Amino acid sequence: MANLRGSTSGGESIGELFSQLGHQVGELIGKEMQLARAELREELDKGVKATASLSGAAVVGLVALVFLSSAAAWGLAEVIAPGWAFLIVGAVQVAVAGVLLLTGRRQVAAIDPVPHETVETLKEDARWAKSQKS
Repeated sequence: MANLRGSTSGGESIGELFSQLGHQVGELIGKEMQLARAELREELDKGVKATASLSGAAVVGLVALVFLSSAAAWGLAEVIAPGWAFLIVGAVQVAVAGVLLLTGRRQVAAIDPVPHETVETLKEDARWAKSQKS
């Protein structure tokens, strides 16, 4: 309890206690920021991996499209009319592109930019700080 002279029964002044509280709150905020950075870095890594996957799929798909499309269409043209052969090859390419698109979209959708642990910890800190004021 504080007495009339502005000090506690432990001998510290109220000013010293507020100074300690300020220092501790500063440290706490610093640690929360470190946690937020770590969580954001983790989500960024997921985003980089998803982007690399999508980019790789695009490059490989383009190269494969050029070589295999020609070969497949001309090979199929030996059996059916060339127009139909190229149409069939194009339809298969659209199906493959659709699968790649859906895979990439699922990976992008799995990215969560909100640092949930940090948000929850900050809420706990706010509740603790309010209880200290009382």
